[in-house]
Amino acid sequence: MTQPIPKSGWRETFRSIFSGRMLVALVMGFTSGLPLLLTSSVLQAWLKDSGVSLAAIGAASLIGLPYTLKFLWAPLFDRFTLPLFGRRRGWLLLMQAILAAALVGLSWSNPATNLWGVALAALLVTFFSASQDIVVDAYRRESLRDLELGFGSALFVNGYRIGMLLAGGGGLILADLLSFPVMYQVMAAFMGVGIITTLLAREPTLPPGAPRTLKSAVIEPFVEFFKREEAWLILAFILFYKLGDTLATAISTPFYLDLGFTKTEIGAVVKLFGFWATILGGTLGGIWILRLGMYRALWTFGILQMLSTFGFVLLAHLGPHLTGLATVVAVENFTGGLGTAAFVGFMGAMTDKRFTATQYALLSSLMGVPRVILSAPTGWMAESMGWSLFFLTCTLMALPGLWLLRRFKGWTEPANA
Repeated sequence: MTQPIPKSGWRETFRSIFSGRMLVALVMGFTSGLPLLLTSSVLQAWLKDSGVSLAAIGAASLIGLPYTLKFLWAPLFDRFTLPLFGRRRGWLLLMQAILAAALVGLSWSNPATNLWGVALAALLVTFFSASQDIVVDAYRRESLRDLELGFGSALFVNGYRIGMLLAGGGGLILADLLSFPVMYQVMAAFMGVGIITTLLAREPTLPPGAPRTLKSAVIEPFVEFFKREEAWLILAFILFYKLGDTLATAISTPFYLDLGFTKTEIGAVVKLFGFWATILGGTLGGIWILRLGMYRALWTFGILQMLSTFGFVLLAHLGPHLTGLATVVAVENFTGGLGTAAFVGFMGAMTDKRFTATQYALLSSLMGVPRVILSAPTGWMAESMGWSLFFLTCTLMALPGLWLLRRFKGWTEPANA
């Protein structure tokens, strides 16, 4: 039976918030988010600047496949322990060092003369970045107590977004001021923040029953998970909890343009204002999870997410009203931050500490299905249904996740809560 996820008193809450474990979660989120855009939007800008064709730039999206397929080699990190620094920190230091070296290697390539060399170097960056993510997720699960997972996950996600902001916005500015190769070398240097943090962090205690063979590391995580009575409900919940919110935001930019907002208004309000609303939501969400417990937090944040999605329906009738846009974006991003904090903490709590790397890699891959696959027909849906009906449908898509949540009460909060 899955262990319940408790809530804490005020003294325990403050002790958790200001612990070194939370600082480690924040920094590790930063080093996980930093490489992501360096091999997607920033790389696309470099390719375009070098005269590479649009067809080749589009095909470069395949470089991101390791992020989707990372569960295939995740068992290696559960099975093997390197000679130095322990089971998690040893692998983490190695992946961070190689990732920094891969970024330097990417800076030495030239898209104008050797496109395949750039593709190979970028693929190495995404592979080692995805590998770092596997170990970071496992470390966070094993180093935090169950009641701390919500807040720790919120800080991790916030750090992740800060890393993306530095690489995406800061990277393009640096490339404009200096050059793309120098920018990639600067970003490689930022990985030193993660390396220092890993050296100073504590190694989690190795749980009893950890796999002793590669075969058991591959097979036992699946056997353990699917032997649970609630296994399929967990998978369905992960798929549905943020489905409506994800589908609504997947095609929000064309919606804003159709309403008549300018690109400057969208950039200022949606990208900058929305970013800080998400950070605030994630931070407060983590704190509230400590106070409410996971079950009540998932219910509260899920309902707020659903109501914020309905805000798009209201905006569709309101038209190009800048205050309306700012309000809808702020509320949607704030509640999205709340929901993500609880959602990521929930996934961590659903893993067995003996197989954290493998099980979390599987669950996080499933979490990306709505964003990558189910979002594909959103444009066709909006064209066929109209914006108002489309967003109303997205609002109602939150109901299956909330209905499934009723089944989890017995093991997402303690009996005395």
